[in-house]
Amino acid sequence: MEEKEMTQNEEQVPAENIENETKETISEVDQLKLDVEEQKEKFIRLYAEFDNFKRRNAKERVELIQTAGRDVIQSMLEVMDDCDRAEKQLQTSEDLQQIKQGIQLVFTKLRNTLQAKGVKEMKSIGEEFNPDIHEAITEIPVNDPAMVGKVVDEVEKGYTLNDKIIRYSKVVVGK
Repeated sequence: MEEKEMTQNEEQVPAENIENETKETISEVDQLKLDVEEQKEKFIRLYAEFDNFKRRNAKERVELIQTAGRDVIQSMLEVMDDCDRAEKQLQTSEDLQQIKQGIQLVFTKLRNTLQAKGVKEMKSIGEEFNPDIHEAITEIPVNDPAMVGKVVDEVEKGYTLNDKIIRYSKVVVGK
């Protein structure tokens, strides 16, 4: 019986201590609940912000794709106007030399406009065949041994746009 009395005595804690511990526990629980709510609210706002960013970014990307060539097209319209004027001259003028000069001016303006936009012709003839920049159409026998494995003729010119290949050169290679 003495053992029972001891355990009962040990278990008897003043009521004030229990209340204080309960209040501390409750306030800690309340504080933790507030912290969780605050973190949850921050997370929801961050998620919404990120979702808005994704939508805005997708919209901007679509707009960029739709208007990406606008600047180039506007520049090309000037060349198109020159082509229209040259076509009128072809119908009315009989001076062949004047017509040739006019057409040559249009071609020069076209090349300069493309070059101003970053388009460059790739040099191929006489160069070593390189499958990274050339597309071989055919091989032909050559008399000069120095031209074996080199580009002999260019069927279609290759072009780069800001140093990135946009069209490969179609070439004839010597064998």
